Amino acid sequence: MKAKGKLILIGGAVNKGSFAENEYDVNIEKNLNFFEKGILRRIIDESKNLENSVIEIVTTASQIPTIVGPEYQKAFNYLGVKQCNILDIVTREQANSDAAVARAQAADVVMFTGGDQLRLTSILGGTRFHDTILQKYKEEEFIYAGTSAGAAAASESMIYQGSSSEALLKGEIKTTQGLNLIQDVLVDTHFVQRGRIGRLFQAVVNNPRILGIGLGEDTGLYICNEVMTAIGSGLVILVDGRFIRDTNLTNVSLGEPISIDNLTVHVMSVNDSYNLLTKKMTIFNSQYSAAALS
Repeated sequence: MKAKGKLILIGGAVNKGSFAENEYDVNIEKNLNFFEKGILRRIIDESKNLENSVIEIVTTASQIPTIVGPEYQKAFNYLGVKQCNILDIVTREQANSDAAVARAQAADVVMFTGGDQLRLTSILGGTRFHDTILQKYKEEEFIYAGTSAGAAAASESMIYQGSSSEALLKGEIKTTQGLNLIQDVLVDTHFVQRGRIGRLFQAVVNNPRILGIGLGEDTGLYICNEVMTAIGSGLVILVDGRFIRDTNLTNVSLGEPISIDNLTVHVMSVNDSYNLLTKKMTIFNSQYSAAALS
């Protein structure tokens, strides 16, 4: 069944929160970076109730929720949102509470902040709060938005550990179950700045059915009706393993380098799209489009 909801997955921000600047009230326009002006604006515009939407900021993944939560709240309030709340769930008991479920049920948008995705899934996975989010995404006009850890945790499986520099050594990348809003993909974040492409290569060669998605900073994907569209100022890298011809994966020992023949990589920038059903990418500003060639 096709989900009625939308996903907005964000790779994180290079500028870690312009609202943290001391004089944000005085120079707020200068302090707003592209992340807030562009991607957070898109979240509001895609929500069915626009600025009247109820937005819950879930800070579970973060070790500094009292800093991260208010920062997003200020950003959304500045962009015109009237009901933006902070929901800091730190125990599974809280995630199973009537109060947490009621807030999830009332929300038009739930945004999961960055931090540790394993912390996020270990606290929320399989709870009533998690079940409510899944049901709303499948059955209602609802938005799940996640940045960094919140984006990585959205898929059925997720990377939770692995060195970028040693990512193509067998066994270096560790994966586990995510929150399962989207299947057959695996999302990695802070992708370009932290050089994480090797992490996706290993994850995809382990199971070529999975589409690897690498989100750069200040970059995101808007996913609706099985189509992913790049948003933001950076790059989205897609790693497709369906046409792998050969690998040494099962013949080498743990810690030894992996070889892969014929791995397919796509690079998306703003407004490019990828259809998850047809497995086809469309470049928005293609030099080979009919309009460009006329």
